[in-house]
Amino acid sequence: MKKMILLVLGGIAIIACNTPRQTTREALPSRNTLSEEQQRKYDYFFLEAYRLKTELDNAGAFDMLRHSLEINPQAAGANFEIAQFYLAMNQLPKVQESLEKAVQYNPDNYWFTQGLASFYRQQGAVDKATALLEEMTHRFPNRVEPLYTLLEIYNRTEAYSKSIATLNTLEEKTGKNEQISMEKLRVYLQMKDNKSAFREIEGLMAEYPLDMRYPVILGDLYLQNGKTQEAYTLYNKVLTEDPDNAQALYSLASYYEVTGQKEQYRQQLDTLLLNKKVASDVKLDVMRRFMVENNNDSVRVMNLFDRIMAQEPDDSRLPMFYARYLVSKNMNDKAIPVLKQVLDLEPANSAARITLLGEAIRQQDTTAIIRLCEGGVETNPDMPEFYFYLAIGYNQADRTDDALAICKKAVNGVSPDTKKEVISDFYTIMADAYHIKGMNTEAYIAYDSALVYNPANVGALNNYAYYLSLERKDLDKAEEMSYKTVKTEPNNATYLDTYAWILFEKGKYAEARIYIDNAIMNNTDKSDVIVEHCGDIYYMTGDPEGALKYWKEALELGSKSKTLKQKIEKKKYIPE
Repeated sequence: MKKMILLVLGGIAIIACNTPRQTTREALPSRNTLSEEQQRKYDYFFLEAYRLKTELDNAGAFDMLRHSLEINPQAAGANFEIAQFYLAMNQLPKVQESLEKAVQYNPDNYWFTQGLASFYRQQGAVDKATALLEEMTHRFPNRVEPLYTLLEIYNRTEAYSKSIATLNTLEEKTGKNEQISMEKLRVYLQMKDNKSAFREIEGLMAEYPLDMRYPVILGDLYLQNGKTQEAYTLYNKVLTEDPDNAQALYSLASYYEVTGQKEQYRQQLDTLLLNKKVASDVKLDVMRRFMVENNNDSVRVMNLFDRIMAQEPDDSRLPMFYARYLVSKNMNDKAIPVLKQVLDLEPANSAARITLLGEAIRQQDTTAIIRLCEGGVETNPDMPEFYFYLAIGYNQADRTDDALAICKKAVNGVSPDTKKEVISDFYTIMADAYHIKGMNTEAYIAYDSALVYNPANVGALNNYAYYLSLERKDLDKAEEMSYKTVKTEPNNATYLDTYAWILFEKGKYAEARIYIDNAIMNNTDKSDVIVEHCGDIYYMTGDPEGALKYWKEALELGSKSKTLKQKIEKKKYIPE
């Protein structure tokens, strides 16, 4: 038996055959009969090419195939094999030439012909591919693959009559089945041949009399084509045999809507959506359609959701879908309790938890952030988002040790696909926590780690630089790091202030004043630290009146500086 191998080279798939030794003597035209010696040499080089290819020596295999073709240019197998190497080298004209020779010299090899047809298609030579595939349907009558490929081409080029003929041929070969009949139905509808479409569904109804889907589909076709009474008769026939048939229940609702019977339409929807025997996924599908049809009537949609959920309180899918609808309508206040209901039913529902977390972050609700993230770490331990916001929440709640612990747990358990920027952020939070605890050595080690994972982490660069400046150590390193933040975000008041303060500590007062002025200009949050620094820098640049003005403003803003009041009383800069 031949072992078929799908080779994918250069984005194009070609089927290759691993040919046993006894099949290497190919049938050749009499004008090209090989001598025994030539055949022996050909066999050797051809099989050696296979051996080298299996050893991934592609260059050697390519050379062996070239030697094979020098001996026998009409060898179909060698031409087919060498085409794949030309493909890898993107020598497309040679690929086509070699594949065409393979088919020419061995037209009875299905895989050679299929490979050529595939190449034609992927090169956009649709006419050549179509002609070859049509020829294959006669040359290989037991193969249905060419018919399916032709069907795809005919549908794409809107050659619908040929699509129908191909589907009929497939039906003759494989027997009548739903897949083919439904495809014929689709094509007939594209052709606007409704009579044939009706006939196709009627054929399925006759073939499968116990399958209630087909009468409903036929009813839908009748309804779409104005045959409302025929549709109504079919729907009721189905519901007489199967009163809980969701498809028929919804189609009957559509009938009432199309015929203007609004009250019956609402009642029918209730019959469907409040029916406990109808599966939840069916109800979700119906609600999707209902929401589209009633896009401007949120009250109606919400009332229906509330009634369904009251009937099925233990199903988390419906409230989750409802919550997404409410969020899409900017009704976050109404979505929150629904999402909480989802989490009560399904604590591991990360989508609900993330949505609630986003709302808690917007509301700056530290307690809710911590509660949601603690649950998230427990139920979804592979999601770094929960560790990250939990660490931030702990910091905001002055739970510094807890923040350190959760960051350590996060960085120790990162998966190989975790983004380096995320790891860098965890180290930054750790560094900030260490600094709060007065453990500056550990803080600087953590900042260094953060910058190893992400050298462009502006938060780490700024904090690292600022804390060094407060200790008046490594000021050159601090200046270099801080300058990167200013270049990245030139209007960030915090980063401008850090850079100005480092310049101040280095005695570069004139430069510092330029950057502190920019910081003041962008100080929309009215940071008392920035304002006090501005006063210090103004004093050192010979402007004591300007300095006094900013010191007083810093005091009004609630500054907790140990020396600020002394600066104001003595009207001079006093270092801390």
